[in-house]
Amino acid sequence: LKIWKISCHKNMNPDHPWETVTKAAMQKYPNPMNPSVFGVDVLDRRVDTEGRLHSTRLLSTEWGLPSMAKSIIGVTRTCTYVQEHSVVDPKEKTFELKSTNISFTNMVSVDEKLTYKPHPQDPEKTVLTQEALITVKGISLSSYLEGLMAKTISVNANKGREAMEWVIRRLNTEIEELAATARGTMRVPMAAAVADK
Repeated sequence: LKIWKISCHKNMNPDHPWETVTKAAMQKYPNPMNPSVFGVDVLDRRVDTEGRLHSTRLLSTEWGLPSMAKSIIGVTRTCTYVQEHSVVDPKEKTFELKSTNISFTNMVSVDEKLTYKPHPQDPEKTVLTQEALITVKGISLSSYLEGLMAKTISVNANKGREAMEWVIRRLNTEIEELAATARGTMRVPMAAAVADK
């Protein structure tokens, strides 16, 4: 058994407050920027005694590896399942998300960790730290697979940021529509009350 490990580390600063980014991260899938994630199932969700929200989800995703990589690992499809555990701490304002694949683990493991915290100098921004550890086990051309997986994670990180912006825009639109509906609903009874007089 041979094991190769590579790690990726990236810092990004979304231009939104921590609360907004956290809410969007929890509602990130499905999105048009990353259609490879086609299923999200909540396995467990609870609030602990410290007020932290713990969520465990199962993501169904298509890795989208090229045919050469598929032939190396001996599959025709690369539909895989990823288990994701997240903890939102509203007091400390931290959101930590860890994920790992539970399919193809005899060949490759991808362990990813994302941490969201408010920007120390600007409360209107969030610091996102993303780390990934890729382990390829005893496969010929493993360095090719390592590079491919690292590139895929990097591309998906950029898509993830676009997806977050998309979700935030959608949430803001929904809030505006709800506010407009509420204003309209309030006007109708007031107009009726005036007409009754």
